[in-house]
This record gives sequence, structure tokens and C-alpha cells, in this order.
Amino acid sequence: MARDPQDVMEALLAGVIVVDAHGQVEELNSVACRMLEYSRESALGLPVEQLVTSDHAIARLARMVLQDGVAVSEPNQAIERRNEADSKVDVAVSPLFAEGRHLDGAVIVLRDRGATRRLEQLESERERHLAFGRIAAGLAHEIRNPLGGIRGAGELLARRAESDKAKQTADLIVRESTRIAKLVEEFMVFARGDELDLSLVNIHRVLDGVLELIAHDPLAEGIAIERSYDPSLPELLADADRLHQVCLNLVRNSLQAMEGDPGRLTLKTRMTLEHRIALEAGKRQPTLAIWIEDTGCGMDASALREAHLPFFTTRPGGTGLGLAVADYWVAKHQGILDLESSKGVGTSARVTLPFRRNAPERNASTASPEGMTP
Repeated sequence: MARDPQDVMEALLAGVIVVDAHGQVEELNSVACRMLEYSRESALGLPVEQLVTSDHAIARLARMVLQDGVAVSEPNQAIERRNEADSKVDVAVSPLFAEGRHLDGAVIVLRDRGATRRLEQLESERERHLAFGRIAAGLAHEIRNPLGGIRGAGELLARRAESDKAKQTADLIVRESTRIAKLVEEFMVFARGDELDLSLVNIHRVLDGVLELIAHDPLAEGIAIERSYDPSLPELLADADRLHQVCLNLVRNSLQAMEGDPGRLTLKTRMTLEHRIALEAGKRQPTLAIWIEDTGCGMDASALREAHLPFFTTRPGGTGLGLAVADYWVAKHQGILDLESSKGVGTSARVTLPFRRNAPERNASTASPEGMTP
């Protein structure tokens, strides 16, 4: 059975534009529409220059190919956007020939460099979490039993202590054993493979719940809190408890980064249609983004590279698990956690989640409740 060429174009993760021999748009897919901020109906029949500008690589390369009949490409070209940050694409143009090798048009392919990076990041996170899981399972096996024995011995010594110093020493053994056991248990999130409990979630209720919780934290004293919510955001399918944990961990990191100094904590939400996540071949989801920003001490480039690793911390007494666990639960939602930071300026954590209102098919990353409809 012959396939519809439009179905093939829609299955591609790249933007595709077909122009005729005169450089007028004959067809384009939804990815190209999103990149160029045109609807399919308004783009059809337009000269390619009208989609961008006459000197843009898209139009310039298309005209070269229509004149010479030779494929050309240019990487890393900016596409200006009206309401969002500019995007970078790789542009490739190939000639189309009719019978008798008559040059009859061209096909323009736009590959979103950011989307490619995000796909690579998702795969890297999956591999990293699998490795963390193996390490966690090994730690639990090697540490839990002897640690329980140490704690039990400490409790016994505390009961039999004949002096205050001996009792203080025994209490220290019990306290430190308990602390290590809690660390191991928290790290076990990577090994247990817990599934998500999905339901329709109002992300602003999640964020407000986090702010209510940290309002009583001494670290929040003197911190100005700013909410910049998009009131038009609908509910999305997610695990409310896990998203609460993600946001709480990120907010606590921000408060700790501003400890001792008056600062500002900003929480923002937006629907980000230009950052669609490709969950699998041919299936792309618009995304919802949450920013948690602070004016704290920030991180240098070296610390930023290692910040997602378990037990990495720049704070005395910190466990270094908060960000790693947040990263894990975001990845379980098939989202991405990005950090931007400048030393002495502050840090911005951005959580990008695929916007869904229907349960996805069950896979290794999600749990699927009964099908939900808007």
C-alpha cells in the first residue's frame, strides 16, 4: 500500500519545506510551521523569501539549488521568533528533478539543534540513572546489614553507659548510623524503579504548596519571593507528589545558595511550544516549563558540569542528593532539567515537561493509569 507523502513528512522530527521551480512553497510539515511561525494554509504558495528574509540561509540556499541543481547546506542558522528566544537550525537543501532530469523544485530540511541536544540529553540521563541504580543496589547490599548492627550496638552501649561521656559517644554512633541509613534509603530511589502515579495536576498548586512549606524554613527569612505564573496553563498529566519533591528540592537548593544574604527567589511557568519534546519517533509533545531562579552565590562552569551527580555538593553538610533525585523524577516524566548559573550572580533551574492530558502507553519510564481525556 502506497504511503501518503504528507504522513511521511509529519513523522519526521525535522522541518521539511517543498518548493516548486519558482521557489514557491508547495508543501511543509507541522515542524516547519512551528519553526517559522506560519500555519500551513498561510505558507502554501508563498515565495520562500517571505517565510524568512531574502538574505536568510533558507531562502538563499533554496535559490542557489533552484539555479544550479546541486545540494547545499549550512549549519547553525538563527531563526528569529516573535515571542520566544531565537532558535538555531541546520539548513540543508536538495534539488528535485522531474522526468528527463528537469529541475522541478527543491526540498528544504531544517534540523533543530536544540531538539537534537535534548534527545541526546534524555538518552544520557537514562543511561546515567541506570548506572546510579546499579550503584545504589550495591551500596544497599554492602552497607545496610552491617550498619544495622552498628546502630544496634550503639543503642545497647547507650543503655549500659555508666558515664555521660560514654553515653554521648554511644548516642553519636546511633545518630550517625541513622543519618547514613537515611542517605542510603534516599539514594535507593535510583534502584527501586518506582513508577509514577499519574493524574491531572495543576502545576501552580504544586508550586504554591512548596512555597507554603518553605515559608517556615529559617533559610527563607529575608528572601523576597516572586511568582510569575501563566494563568492560562491547563492541568497536565503528571505525578503531583513527585513534582512537589522536584520543586521542593530545587527551591531548597536556591535558599541554601542565598543563605545569609537577602535575595530573591522567582518561580515562573510558561507553555513553551517551541521546545517540543520528541518522546518517540513521530510523536512530539508541546512542553510546559517551570523556572526556579535565585540570586545566590551561583556556580562556576566546573561545578555546573558535576551538579547533577549524586553526592556532589558545594555546601558544607549537604548530601548532594537533592538535585540528582529531582533530575531522576523529571526524567521519569520524560522531561528535562537544565541549569544555568553564574558565579556570584545566581542560578536558574528550568524543568521542561511534555504537556499531556492523556495517559501515554506504558513503558519503562512511566506508569499508565486508565486512559484519561481532557
